[in-house]
Amino acid sequence: MPPRDAFHDEFVAQFDAHFQRVRRVIGRLSGDFELADDLTQDAFVRLYRRGALPDSPGQWLVTVALNLLRNAAASRSRRRRLLTVTRAEAVHSDPAPAPDDASVTSDSRTRVRETMGRVPQREQRMLLMRAEGFSYREIARMLDLSEGSVGTLLARAKRLFLDAYGDTSDAH
Repeated sequence: MPPRDAFHDEFVAQFDAHFQRVRRVIGRLSGDFELADDLTQDAFVRLYRRGALPDSPGQWLVTVALNLLRNAAASRSRRRRLLTVTRAEAVHSDPAPAPDDASVTSDSRTRVRETMGRVPQREQRMLLMRAEGFSYREIARMLDLSEGSVGTLLARAKRLFLDAYGDTSDAH
């Protein structure tokens, strides 16, 4: 089998192993699973164009997808600043939820999303990556942190989330 065919087979295996996990991380961070689909797909396209697998494909894919999410957010922010407020709302507003989606969304899910929005971005990412089963080593590599500090930072992130969650319950 030529080397390119071997890479293709390895790529397909990586796609099967990591697509849903990367999509969930990006979807939860962005709150937009259509965007998550696009960014996850783009990360895999970049991996395929690379022509070789990195040492840790799952970590590489999440890192690339996080960078793409950051770039998409920056582009969206620039567009909103350039457009008038009314036009920006019309162009960039969230689509109305489908009836099935609206019924699935529960108060607790909304409350968790609101709470996550009150937690700093790095901590959001850490909590979501850990919830997706990434190891401390993987989290450290993806977020450019010291592996030894991940446990402490995760504990702080959990406390921040719980404090913010408690504040949210007090407000209702």
